[in-house]
Amino acid sequence: MRILVVEDDPQLGANLVEDLSCRGFSVDLATDGVDGEFKGSTEIYDLIVLDLGLPGLPGLEILARWRSSGITTPIIILTARAAWHERVDGFKAGADDYLGKPFHSEELFARINAILKRTHGHSPGPLCIQGIELDEDTQRIRIDGGAWIELSGTEFRMMRAFMLHPGQILSKTHLSEHLFRSDSEPDSNIIEVYITKLRQKIGHERIQTRRGQGYVLVQAS
Repeated sequence: MRILVVEDDPQLGANLVEDLSCRGFSVDLATDGVDGEFKGSTEIYDLIVLDLGLPGLPGLEILARWRSSGITTPIIILTARAAWHERVDGFKAGADDYLGKPFHSEELFARINAILKRTHGHSPGPLCIQGIELDEDTQRIRIDGGAWIELSGTEFRMMRAFMLHPGQILSKTHLSEHLFRSDSEPDSNIIEVYITKLRQKIGHERIQTRRGQGYVLVQAS
């Protein structure tokens, strides 16, 4: 899953990038409103974390622009402002959630995961699809209640993408856009490499190739 963080505080921004990356997210950072609005309008993200007090362009104006242009990406607002009416303004402008500063990173992670699962039609709690259970805290999986299997960071991100879209064909472009940062240049065959790695861990038959289309997570026979 790919996240955009729009935050002008250098320390907080760096901490969010590091913490979210450790949680298995691919994270882009914008440190002012103009850059944040541009990234959110031109790149594909699964979720955006947006500060309100930004230089260049206020967070609420950015949010309003995104929504008016048809961008439906889930957005969590961060702000040090305590007034209730400012929270209401944020929700009216199209925010999906609101988190006041200071906050604990665990609460932000919990809110992000809850929104992503709800957005993709999943119930709260552990992600369990077709006999595969994904532990998002430890980045492990197990099959049909068996032993836990360790995943690398990229394997975890790819597996989560498949589990959020069970039975749906995910193209190489889709996987690349949602797994890697905008400033990264992954090898042309990187998707195939990690598909092979996942198949070795969960069974070849669970991830099927759709020639000319992509890959799909299916029920094991």
